[in-house]
Amino acid sequence: MTHAHDQIAEKTLLTAHGLSPHSLETVFGQLFGHHVDYADLYFQHARSEAWSLEEGIVKSGSFNIEQGVGVRAISGEKTAFAYSDDISMTALQAAATTTRAIANATGAGAARQSTLPKHWAAPTILYGGDNPIASLEDAAKVKLLERLETMARAEDPRVTEVMAHIAGTWEVVLVARSDGRMATDVRPLVRVSLNVIMEHGKGAKRRREQGSSGGGGRYDYSYFTDDILRDYAKKAVHQASVNLAAKPAPAGEMTVVLGPGWPGILLHEAVGHGLEGDFNRKGSSTFAGRIGQRVAAKGVTVVDDGTIPDRRGSLSIDDEGNPTRRTVLIEDGILVGYLQDSLNARLMGVLPTGNGRRESFAHLPLPRMTNTMMLAGNHDPAEIIKSVKKGLYAANFGGGQVDITSGKFVFSTAEAYLIENGKITTPVKGATLIGNGPEAMMRVSMIGNDMALDSGVGTCGKEGQSVPVGVGQPTLRIDGLTVGGTG
Repeated sequence: MTHAHDQIAEKTLLTAHGLSPHSLETVFGQLFGHHVDYADLYFQHARSEAWSLEEGIVKSGSFNIEQGVGVRAISGEKTAFAYSDDISMTALQAAATTTRAIANATGAGAARQSTLPKHWAAPTILYGGDNPIASLEDAAKVKLLERLETMARAEDPRVTEVMAHIAGTWEVVLVARSDGRMATDVRPLVRVSLNVIMEHGKGAKRRREQGSSGGGGRYDYSYFTDDILRDYAKKAVHQASVNLAAKPAPAGEMTVVLGPGWPGILLHEAVGHGLEGDFNRKGSSTFAGRIGQRVAAKGVTVVDDGTIPDRRGSLSIDDEGNPTRRTVLIEDGILVGYLQDSLNARLMGVLPTGNGRRESFAHLPLPRMTNTMMLAGNHDPAEIIKSVKKGLYAANFGGGQVDITSGKFVFSTAEAYLIENGKITTPVKGATLIGNGPEAMMRVSMIGNDMALDSGVGTCGKEGQSVPVGVGQPTLRIDGLTVGGTG
């Protein structure tokens, strides 16, 4: 029995191009005449737009339609792949011929018979299927940006520049697999981003700082009510004003308290990537071969959950047609699992976790995160701050880098304060957190009861592919973390 998303996908990706589930038999027949263990077809149709305001004017707007199909065949550890931006039987057969030639050249595997696509998967639908781009007239999108600018300027007269951006995407995917499964997803996604610049003082004492905020998810534009936009404006202006008053950050080893929500990006980068199946199968991750071992302090539980309704990182199915799930990675400090796509799961002798993701039909799937978070503990956040005699409170982060093999990371703070005698005091700027992911997780000494997800702004890059993700965590106390500063 098909659901609404199946009907939308079949109409958009098959019927509109003179194809049907039955007509795909010819393609799989071509692929399985040779040394192939598994094959799939990934159809995609994506519409996207972006609008940007700067200097009080909407200076740019773009609209894009992209569609195509990727043909993949797997033989042992080797993958053959071809794609076309033309969805037609002719293009499919040409891509299958190319893929077959690549697979045959590997000389691996034995010929197998495919099970032709004949049944629809029935995943849990986590979000609506309406096109968000059509949910608001173009003039209203311009007004939304202008309204957001007005709200930001009203927060503080020192705001001199406002940059606002909205983006919407409507993506339809269909996966046909050689094991007989067909799966579809219809994915809306919207986001608002806000950057403000504030100035204070004159002459040599003049300072200029910026702040940012934003959010979104798998909604249409009606999600962005005036209350939500005003909250974005308050947060961006607050961050900029804090940085205007900030002093140079001290350097050295100290206790660091991370705020809830977006600071989970450190967890995503310093720990999450190291738990992806491909790095562990190849032995290049610092977590490789450590299942069942302690890799974090007692009380630290990390999960990846692609099933949270309407979240930016959520998916009803991954890009291999597998339903997403809630996967426990670290439980009470013990490593219990990795994130898996189908290929790495099969080669490691485990089940896929629904984390096979790709940027588009022109890319191969990789094991990737969805919404990655640390679960709450039992400490009140005020209690955590009160426990620190001297340290740093990192309320928000900017960019960061991590080395998967060693686990070493460097993260810059976007909003940070000193903690003195159990109280948050002076704002500081220029603080960077330097450490090693597993070591930092072992030094977690207090976990707050205030776990929060980010507002819906995360984008993750891996091997040149970008996908939307979510992060989250409660307030955390980490002892003995190295802080690089300018003071």
